[in-house]
Formats: sequence, structure tokens, C-alpha cells
Amino acid sequence: MRTSAKAARQGSPEPLTQYTHRVLTRIRAFDRRHPLAWDLPLTGAIVIAAVVDYTSGGWKYIAENDTLPGWLVLALSLGFSVPLLWRRTHPVPVLLAMIPVAIVNSATGALLQASHLLLIALFNAALRVRMRTLLWLYGLLLTPFVVAAARYPAEQGPDQTLIPATMSLALAAMFGIVVRARKDHLASLVERARQLEVERDQQARLATAAERARIAREMHDIIGHNLSVITGLADGGRYAAVKSPERAAQALNSIATTSRQALTELRRLLDVLAADDHTQPALTPQPTLTDLDPLLEKVREAGLPTSLAIKGTPTITPGRQLTIYRVIQEALTNTLKHAGPHATSHIEMSYDEGGAVTVTVTDTGRGGTPNGTAGRGLPGMRERTALYGGTLDAGPLPTRGWRVHLELPEESHQ
Repeated sequence: MRTSAKAARQGSPEPLTQYTHRVLTRIRAFDRRHPLAWDLPLTGAIVIAAVVDYTSGGWKYIAENDTLPGWLVLALSLGFSVPLLWRRTHPVPVLLAMIPVAIVNSATGALLQASHLLLIALFNAALRVRMRTLLWLYGLLLTPFVVAAARYPAEQGPDQTLIPATMSLALAAMFGIVVRARKDHLASLVERARQLEVERDQQARLATAAERARIAREMHDIIGHNLSVITGLADGGRYAAVKSPERAAQALNSIATTSRQALTELRRLLDVLAADDHTQPALTPQPTLTDLDPLLEKVREAGLPTSLAIKGTPTITPGRQLTIYRVIQEALTNTLKHAGPHATSHIEMSYDEGGAVTVTVTDTGRGGTPNGTAGRGLPGMRERTALYGGTLDAGPLPTRGWRVHLELPEESHQ
């Protein structure tokens, strides 16, 4: 799989957008882990540019007052550039520190080009602070430009300074808001994807648990019933061996046949468990009500006389037929296990025209389970019944024996 993917990448060039996105993702991840690795060089470059503007005297070409002392110009240059080192971690304090510098810059007539660094600080504030905080920061940032317009009305009036500054600051703030909204949107998509992965894993675990429960029911029904039949045949064959060797031989033949059937069904179920995407296990239809007669015949051979009475005509789906079959199978298996010798069993099945089904399995045995123990039989029957909205009751009869009563409602056609 990896080799083919690598070959595919080598066969067709990676799109520029995907390559750019991958590179930017790595850069952002590195920046989050080592913020100073980016902030220090950038701030250092800005500081050097501001100092060069001071030492070269370039600031005098746009200043309203070019006779300012050098220390003041240098202090203003550093006051605009150095605080940018903390623009991402403390955007509001950085702006509050730069605003007095900007006011002095406007009042003295220096009008340094480093004052444009206010736009970078405002952009970073827009990325991180609330809208209300951003608004009053924006208002404070207009103060230096109002001072410049008032101090030098002819050269720095509203048309030349205040209006362009207002628009520039607004654009910087809006750009920060747009970038912030995009980052929040991407973060929400990433979180949603993470939640979907968690839900997918939970659904997979639930599906696995449900499949395990289904397989456990099938194995219980297959192995439990056949072993009970084999036990009954073995007991009967042991007694028949003394008086009637022919019947003992018949019992052994039935034991062999039942064992082979159980092994075949068990192997088929294990093949389903072991199957992968490249193998298809051999499948056979699940039992239906037409398979009741062979089931009852096996139970009778195991030594449990069983009768069947049916009222109505069964017109139900295969899934509901499988549920009825498994419930009857489990009820007869329990009778074979726990009813004791000389017990008999009787099954009554009733169908109505709407598809509702009632099944009652009774026996004349001891009733209950040895020592009050309980296995997966009854819970498995109730789980199967609940899948179709039915109910199942099981318990001892008032006099002697055990009763299992199943009711399935009418099928809904949607």
C-alpha cells in the first residue's frame, strides 16, 4: 500500500496548492513550538531599519521639525520597534506602550516612518482581543493623528493625515478580524473532524460489541443445543446397550450425525470470523420454521418426547422466523438439560392475519435450573425477541414443569 502510494506520487507531480499547504502547516507548527525563532529575527530587522533611518538622517525629509535632538529621535525609533517583540503574547500592552510614543512623535513634528508599525500592532491585537477592546484601542490610536493635524494644520490636516490614517487603521483591524475568523473556522472544522473520528470509533466499538453478542448467541444456540442432544443420545444409548444393542448403535449413529452437523455449523461461523476482505466464507441460509421438523426429530431421538400444535398460517419474514426457531431451540435445549428423565415437551404456535405470533413451550420436568444457575440462554432469547418489539416470559409452572412464552407483535409495513 505504501509502495503504491509512493509510486503514485512519483508518477504524478504533487499539486502546488497541496505542497504549499503542507509547507505552511509545518511552518505554523514550528512557530507554535518556537515563537521566538520567528519573532526575534523579525523584530531585530525592524529595529535595525528604524535605527538606520535615524542614523542616515532619512527621517528629516518628511519631518515637520528636523532640528530635534538625536537622542529623542532614537528613543522614538526604539519605542516604535522594540515592543513588537511581544505583539503576539501581549498585544494590548504593546499598543498602550506605543501610543504615547506616537503622540510625542506627532507633537514634536518628527513624524517618523516607524509610526506605521502601529498597523502591525493593531493587526495582532485584532487577532486576539475582543471586539469591544479592539474598538477602544482603535479610538486611542487615532489620537496621535489628531494631534498631528492640530499641531501642523497646513501640512498634516485632516485630508492629508487624519482621513488616510483612519482608513489605514480600519483596514489593518479588518484584516486581523478576517484572519481571526478564518482561523476560528478552521479550528472548528478540525474539532468537528476530531469529534467525527471519536464518534466513528465509538460506533465501531458498539458495532463490534453487537456483533460479538450476536456471535455469542449463535454459538450458544448451535453448540448448546447439539451438545444437549448428544448428551441425551449418549444417556439413552448407555441404557440401550444392555438390552438392545441395535438401538445403542442407532444412538451412536445419531450422535455422530449430530456432532458432524455441529462441527459444520461451528466451522462456518468461525470462517465468518476469520474472513478478510479477500476471502468469502461459505454461507448457508439461517434456519426458518420449515426446519422445525428436523429439530424436533433430533430432540425426540435424544429422549425428549415433543409435540407441536400450530394454529393459523405463518406469513412472517425470515428474520422473525429465525427468532422463533432459536427460542424454541433454546427452550428444548434447557428441557434436555434440566427437566430430568421422563419429561415431555409441548409447543403451541398461533398466527393471526396481521402477522402477530404467539409461541408457548412447556415441559413436565422439574422446572428451573440446577442450583439456581443461569447462562446465556434466556438473555439471548430476550435479546432476539426485543429486536422485533416482542416480549418473552420464562418461569416455572404452578404445579410442575417450565414454561417459555413468546409474543411478537404485528409487523409494521413502512
